Amino acid sequence: MNRAIIHIVDDEAAVRRSLRWLLESVDLRVQEYAGAAEFLQAADWHQPGCALLDIRMPGMSGLVLQGELNRVAPTLPVIFMTGHGDVPMAVKAMKAGAFEFFEKPYNDQLLLDTVMRAIELHRLLLQQQAELRPVAELRQTLTPREVQVLDFLLQGTPSKRIAEQLSISSRTVDVHRHNIMVKMQVESLAELLHKCLSA
Repeated sequence: MNRAIIHIVDDEAAVRRSLRWLLESVDLRVQEYAGAAEFLQAADWHQPGCALLDIRMPGMSGLVLQGELNRVAPTLPVIFMTGHGDVPMAVKAMKAGAFEFFEKPYNDQLLLDTVMRAIELHRLLLQQQAELRPVAELRQTLTPREVQVLDFLLQGTPSKRIAEQLSISSRTVDVHRHNIMVKMQVESLAELLHKCLSA
């Protein structure tokens, strides 16, 4: 299993150092960035983890960075930290999907617990993405006619009705159905439906 990476984005070196010490004390991997631009260029979004962002930074603020992350890494949990924790900012951050919001000074144990929950969520979201991707890729292997037949199957249409709709024989529908199941790597119609509909 990939070890999680905690991304710390804060323009104050002392804050980054203190957070690194806290997170590494429980054996978490940490990467530090002095600003949003550096983070966006260097970070690996495919590793489980979370981002600890300062709200007020020179250049791109934490809230603007959160907007960028929602676009390029929508599954990455964002935890905000600020020494200027005014309520409107917190509300704006949470509405934009922030995982949590901490005012400095924060409770170390509470922060660690929140980081662990964020990592678990990100692992789950990445796993779901990995499971969905193959379905989309497998569908790409179907012929246009097989895609039509699959769409009917997903609606629960019987083979005879599919044959009438597409002006082909029931036997041809069965051949397409067999090919679809082979290409989609399933053993039964029930498994096919589950795989496609859960994607």
